[in-house]
Amino acid sequence: MTKIGTCVIVGASHAGVNAAFALRKEGWEGEITLVDIDPMLPYHRPPLSKALLSNEEPIEKYCLKSADSYTGENIYLKLGYKVEAIDRKQQSVSLVGGELLPYKKLILATGARALVPPIEGIETSTNLYFLRTASDALHIRERLQHSPQKRVVVIGGGYIGLEVAASLRKLDVEVTVLEREDRLMARVTAPELSDYFQGLHEENGGKICTGKTVTKIEPLGNGSKVICADGSSFLADIVVVGVGILVNTELAEQAGLEIEDGIKVDATARTSDAHIYAIGDCSFHYNPHYNQYIRLESVQNAVDQAKVAAAAICGKDVTYDAIPWFWSDQYDVKLQMVGLSQGYDEALVRRESNNHKAFSIWYFKEGNLLAVDAVNNARAYMMGTKIIERNKRIDKSKLIDPEVELRPANFLSA
Repeated sequence: MTKIGTCVIVGASHAGVNAAFALRKEGWEGEITLVDIDPMLPYHRPPLSKALLSNEEPIEKYCLKSADSYTGENIYLKLGYKVEAIDRKQQSVSLVGGELLPYKKLILATGARALVPPIEGIETSTNLYFLRTASDALHIRERLQHSPQKRVVVIGGGYIGLEVAASLRKLDVEVTVLEREDRLMARVTAPELSDYFQGLHEENGGKICTGKTVTKIEPLGNGSKVICADGSSFLADIVVVGVGILVNTELAEQAGLEIEDGIKVDATARTSDAHIYAIGDCSFHYNPHYNQYIRLESVQNAVDQAKVAAAAICGKDVTYDAIPWFWSDQYDVKLQMVGLSQGYDEALVRRESNNHKAFSIWYFKEGNLLAVDAVNNARAYMMGTKIIERNKRIDKSKLIDPEVELRPANFLSA
C-alpha cells in the first residue's frame, strides 16, 4: 500500500472498529492502527447485559470481527494499551510506557465509563461490579457459580440494570432492583412504559424497589448489606451497579479540543482540530431533525458516525443526519425505540386488538411526532420511523384506534 500516513483510532468498540473497516472501504490507503486498553479482541457490547450473563458461551462468539479480518484489511491492532496524551502540534499520540504513534488523521472513539455513585463502601466492596466490559460480565458469571444463595442487588433501574436483572432471573437468581426515582427509566420514557416493565419483572420473580437511595454498602461475610437512606437494607452475594456513565473526554480536553457534554463535532464528525474526528458515545453532534446538539449512547450512532467520519477523511462529501434508534431485550419482550422523546407534551398509547402482548407509545410535541416506543411491535417501530423521517403529522384519533391497521397511509393528516 502507498504510504500516505497513518490513521490512528483510539477505542476499539463498535465505533472504532467500524471506522477502521469503513476507511478501507472508502479507499484509505495509509496505515490504520486501532488502540484499546481492553486486551480482548473487540466484541459486541449489547450481549454483556443479556446473553453473555445468562449462558456459558465464550466471549469469542461475540467478537465484532475475526482476527483474520483485521489482518486481511491491514488494520493493526494494539490491544491492552492505554493512550496517555495527544500532541496536536506533532500529530502523535503517546501510550503509557512512552511509545509514540504518529498520525495523519486521528479518530477518537473513547466511549464512556461507568459512573461511580457516592455510596459509602463502594470503593472497597469486593463483590461489587459495574458492567462496561466483557471482563465485568465474565467476573459476575464466575462469582455466581460460587455463590450458594445467589442473591443479587442491582443498583439502578435503567435499561442496563433491568437487562441485567432479566438475564439473572433466567438463571433462577434472586434479584432485587433498587431505583432512586419513583419509577423505572424515569428520565427516558413515559410512566406507562415504566409501569409495564415493573410489572414484567415482578411477574418473572424479580423484586423492584423504587424511591430507594443507596447510601452505604457494608461487608457481611462473603457478601454485603446494601443500606438505603430510608433505613431499609438488602442482603446481597453480588452487587451490580448501573446508574449512568461518564464520557471519556479527558484526552480530548487535555489536547484543547472543544468539549460540551462530550467532544463537540461538526456534521462530518470532525472536532475543532481539522485532523481529529470523534465518534460514538463520546461525541456531541448536531442532529438536523431535532435542531439541537445531542450525545447518544447507542450502537446505531456509533456505526453511522463511523461511516460518515471515514468517508469524510477520504474526501467524500457527507453529513451525519440519522434518526436515533435503540432497543432493549428483557425476558421475552423486545422494546424498540426510535427518535428522542425528551420534551414531549403528549404521549399516546396504542394497543393492538390482535395481540395483547403488543403496544406502543407515541410521543408528540406541539402535534409533531418525536419518538415511538414499541413493545413486541416491529410494525409500530417501522411506521414510526418512516413518519419521523418524513416529518409528517398524523391523525391521533386513528392512531389510538386498534381497529385501524398500522400503515402510514391510514394515519397521515390531510
